[in-house]
Amino acid sequence: MPATTDLITTPDGSCPVQLFTPEGPGPWPGVVMYPDAGGVRQTFAEMAAELAASGYAVLLPDMYYRHGQWAPFDMATAFSDTKERGRLMSMLGSVTFDRMATDAAAFFDYLAGRPEVRGAKFGVCGYCMGGRTSVVVAGRLPDRVAAAASFHGGGLVTDAPDSPHLLAEKIRATIYVAGAENDGSFTKKQAAILDEALSAAGVEHTVEFYPAQHGFAVPDNPPYDADAAARHWAAMRQVFGSALG
Repeated sequence: MPATTDLITTPDGSCPVQLFTPEGPGPWPGVVMYPDAGGVRQTFAEMAAELAASGYAVLLPDMYYRHGQWAPFDMATAFSDTKERGRLMSMLGSVTFDRMATDAAAFFDYLAGRPEVRGAKFGVCGYCMGGRTSVVVAGRLPDRVAAAASFHGGGLVTDAPDSPHLLAEKIRATIYVAGAENDGSFTKKQAAILDEALSAAGVEHTVEFYPAQHGFAVPDNPPYDADAAARHWAAMRQVFGSALG
């Protein structure tokens, strides 16, 4: 699978990215894939390549670029090791909603300027932290997002005045949200609130739960579930195929 490594200039610096494209001349619809809290690593390069094989130009950004050269996390121990958990949570907390939006604008500009990419609207998908990012970006940059997919995303509904679900009235994209069972970061009650907000705003959407644990779609996460992962690929291809062509 063809892959290009590059740097994208944002208001905060230079973000390392990888762009994966299918074989052939293209151009292809563009998608930004946002990693989970563990950040960019080999697992996500493989996932981006898999999505690209379905006919998309997939941009994989390092959302932790503001931390410079950072040591990769071992997801088998990232949350059980106290020191590593603290480092991870600190880095995760640095990815604010405002930064998600300014980064996304730069990513979309980059995709729009690539000869491999067609169209003025894009898809976004993400996992855990990246799932939240996808919904936030769809609400903050509604004119540039055609479809957003969130998998075991957390923090989609909160009591904060900037909760992602409050962006529903601004969203113009098709939204797909797949929650994990027994996930305190996205509960059945929160799902109902999100579903109600999207319905009231007239947003085409699906909010559902998979019978799997948080992290089900990412192969190097201990709760990875092959059946749930296969289901997530099928759902994402359907959503992007309908919205992006």
